[in-house]
Amino acid sequence: MTVPVDARGTTLGVAMFLRSRNPVSFDEEDLSLAEEVVARAAVCLDNARRFTRERTAALTLQRSLLPQRLPEQSAVQAAFRYLPGSPEFGVGGDWIDVIPLSGARVALVVGDVVGHGLQASATMGRLRTAVRTLADVDLAPDELLTHLDDIVIRLASESAADADGVAASEIGATCLYAVYDPVTGRCSLARAGHPLPAVVRPDGTAALLDLPAGPPLGLGGLPFESTEVELPEGSLLALYTDGLIESRQQDVDIGLERLLGELSGAKASPDALCDQVVAALLPSHRTDDAALLLARVQRLDAAQVATWDVPADPAAVSGTRAHVVRQLSDWGCETAGFVTELVVSELVTNAIRYGSAPIQLRLIRDRTLICEVIDGSSTAPHLRRARAFDEGGRGLMLVAQLTQRWGTQQTRDGKVIWCEQALPADM
Repeated sequence: MTVPVDARGTTLGVAMFLRSRNPVSFDEEDLSLAEEVVARAAVCLDNARRFTRERTAALTLQRSLLPQRLPEQSAVQAAFRYLPGSPEFGVGGDWIDVIPLSGARVALVVGDVVGHGLQASATMGRLRTAVRTLADVDLAPDELLTHLDDIVIRLASESAADADGVAASEIGATCLYAVYDPVTGRCSLARAGHPLPAVVRPDGTAALLDLPAGPPLGLGGLPFESTEVELPEGSLLALYTDGLIESRQQDVDIGLERLLGELSGAKASPDALCDQVVAALLPSHRTDDAALLLARVQRLDAAQVATWDVPADPAAVSGTRAHVVRQLSDWGCETAGFVTELVVSELVTNAIRYGSAPIQLRLIRDRTLICEVIDGSSTAPHLRRARAFDEGGRGLMLVAQLTQRWGTQQTRDGKVIWCEQALPADM
């Protein structure tokens, strides 16, 4: 007796029934029973097929949205691991990111979207893109989380009207955003309902950084606070999601204690240490995704940074150019002198004319040559196309054309106008 295995209009195969001991042929009652059994089995097989297909799609989407490799930068030596949960629980929305910023700084991000499946993966991708966009604006960590909170609220309101009937309260996330400056060695951090980061000092002692908690993203109306700490060179910063330290078999406090124990005294590279921590803390049967980002901070040598105070007098521009030329000669970057002189002239002149004291010029020789002009005014310039008879408006156009990229950064005391240009190939 042969019965087709049909489910939801799709034929998955056939089921064959044979008798070996009983020579009596099958009758209509046997066929009816076989069809009922096969129909139930077909629904189970189709459910399993659909679940596997959805999980595969969600996992593929999740991995495609996560960074495939970390960008090259000098501020930190970093490594990460992402491990999805067990198949029956579906893929979650954990993500990590390392984002190069102006002035050789770097942003370290870890986040966790509520829920599992394709929706959580898609939401994670949208939030990761939003964080990268906001990071390019050089916002402070607390300001960035405030804007990200608004985005999550908008996503939740949009999902409330979806045909799938997803409730607005089901869209939420936690996030930790940190910015490390290798020139000063200071790190500014803020979190939105996320677990505390851990730091391992050069002497091997590990501890959690004390940061204001901040509400999870999506609640709205509540403030976020930043904390700034100084990290000695060689310190290790550990950012992670709750799936690494919490499970059905392990309480959060025990997980944190085990994490600090694994990190204490660690001298291995971040990549090797990631494997060590994951092997020690994660059970084989995980109920949630887990993400781990380890970053060993580095400092730029003092010889790579040159700083000058600039008087608020147009006559000081020529002297500033002379300082720059001498510094480039000391660095062996004479070929970048012409462009750098022109850029410094434009930015310093703008700061004197439209900004306010104190004015400072800083050159950083990193993977690129970075020029920064700091002044006490919060008014930021914008690029515009000068018309034929305009006497001004061409300075920033020249800077944009002659350098790889440029931008502005708002600070507590004013702003920074910066630009980057490639170093000579022989350096």
